[in-house]
Amino acid sequence: MTSVAVLAVLLLAVPPAEIAPSIVQAPDSPVRIDRAKVLNVGSDEPAVLLYSATNTTEQDLEHFTVIAYIFDAERTLKARQVAPARHMLEKRTTKYSTMVLDGRPLTPTDRVVIGVNQAQRLGSDAWWHAELENAAKEAVKGK
Repeated sequence: MTSVAVLAVLLLAVPPAEIAPSIVQAPDSPVRIDRAKVLNVGSDEPAVLLYSATNTTEQDLEHFTVIAYIFDAERTLKARQVAPARHMLEKRTTKYSTMVLDGRPLTPTDRVVIGVNQAQRLGSDAWWHAELENAAKEAVKGK
């Protein structure tokens, strides 16, 4: 094999960069993020957040929103992005969803923190809300 062919094989064998986000949660949150990962880090495509959300209540939720905080390598908050409201999360069920992180290109040294910041019960006009920015800043301090 020529050295170019060997290099091409090695490049194909290297997995793309991936960021494991930190998860923050308000103590009274009706939705819990169980798993999350960010895909397409450092590529020409926008980064995509893949996560699972579980309704921890005995009531159906008509909507919930996920917020992502993006910090650079120095742990400075660079972007904040809210996903469009996710629809219908039945009581005690888990749903997988995605969010395109297109507020700024992500690099492998960036840190992403996510959490559920709003939820609305089925048939209600009232929204549960939590402010998670301070928790997000604390989550990246220790990393």
